[in-house]
Amino acid sequence: MTDSSALFSGQTPLAVRMRPTSLDEVAGQGHLLRPGSPLVALASPDGNRAGAVSVILWGPPGTGKTTLAQAIARSSGRRFVELSAVTAGVKDVREVMQEAMTQRDLYGISTILFLDEIHRFTKAQQDALLPGVENGWVLLIAATTENPSFSVVAPLLSRSLLLTLKPLSDDDLGGLIDRAVGDARGLAGAVALADDARTALIRLASGDARRALTSLEAAATMADPEEDVPVITAEQVAQAVDRALLRYDRQGDEHYDVISAFIKSIRGSDVDAAMHYLARMIEAGEDPRFIARRLVISASEDIGLADPQALSIAVAAADAVAFIGMPEGRIPLAEATAYLATTAKSNAAYNAINAAIADVRAGGFGRVPVHLRDAHYAGAKRLGHGKGYIYPHDLEVGVATQQYLPDELRGRRYYEPTNRGVERDIGSRVEKLRKILGD
Repeated sequence: MTDSSALFSGQTPLAVRMRPTSLDEVAGQGHLLRPGSPLVALASPDGNRAGAVSVILWGPPGTGKTTLAQAIARSSGRRFVELSAVTAGVKDVREVMQEAMTQRDLYGISTILFLDEIHRFTKAQQDALLPGVENGWVLLIAATTENPSFSVVAPLLSRSLLLTLKPLSDDDLGGLIDRAVGDARGLAGAVALADDARTALIRLASGDARRALTSLEAAATMADPEEDVPVITAEQVAQAVDRALLRYDRQGDEHYDVISAFIKSIRGSDVDAAMHYLARMIEAGEDPRFIARRLVISASEDIGLADPQALSIAVAAADAVAFIGMPEGRIPLAEATAYLATTAKSNAAYNAINAAIADVRAGGFGRVPVHLRDAHYAGAKRLGHGKGYIYPHDLEVGVATQQYLPDELRGRRYYEPTNRGVERDIGSRVEKLRKILGD
């Protein structure tokens, strides 16, 4: 019998112990590790050092950015220096550059500078990297979870190769978990893993290798020590991992990706997908007011007059969230989401204002027709303002045959109703109105 909890007490975390020593051991990222690829070339001890290029690794947490940098350094024989943008400053960068020049000039040793979370560096701090990168004092491998186009200065981007890492597939995670259970660096076969527990670990990891190994290690400490080889069960995984932690950075790309998917699911009338993305935002702690604002926009942009009630419901949901707060605020948000996703859709009003604005910006406007101009100030009548204006309420049909658009835009059509929902009836009425107006 083995006391599994004693196996892991005081040890280096499993995710660190299982970190690959070469590119061959890296899980996932096959699209970046094909023969002849830039990363493989960097890792080769026989590679052309003079032609080595700095790289920026962009991807979600747990996809192997630090792992790749360290594996490249080990395989290539380069000196490896790691800085974190959270704690490092310009002084630290300059010290690394100076030492790198010394190592190169005196001993012929090149240096890899791995800078984690480069998006946290200010522009001035990133600028401090430029001389070392441009002159080849260091080979920079920078890691970021945020889109480098917005978080890395242009001069550094232009001097680096941008490589995008992908979340690990279920097969990649499964292989990694199996290796960690049996490998001497990992759990060394001290525990076994039930099939449903393995499936649960893969699902909860959501493409994140670090999360998979951390969850495995936590679950291993809960295995029954009375068994000869303790078996980790799905129930123990559930206890060890209290809940699935969502990969959702409220300031980064995932924030925009999820809200984009939410709105597009509503627009596409997929109520189940819309509920899924709503749940992800709620569980990640997204500001409910942000969600409510997006619902109001969706009701106006994507539903419009196909269902005029949609805007009222979205606004009511926003008011309700502000009034009752969370977690109860999830209910009116869900109600509004369901209504918007399942009702008729039209972007005719949205297209109408965009077309009108485009005309105005292009100079497509003229003088207001004389009969529509303000006639309430002294001297207006002498200028003819208001002359010939027909008051619609004086007519039986309530609509007068007269011109409203400037002469330059007469006959211009902006609003084109659809045949969906309430807008079907509106379209019929618009057609009749335009005939009366003489347009």
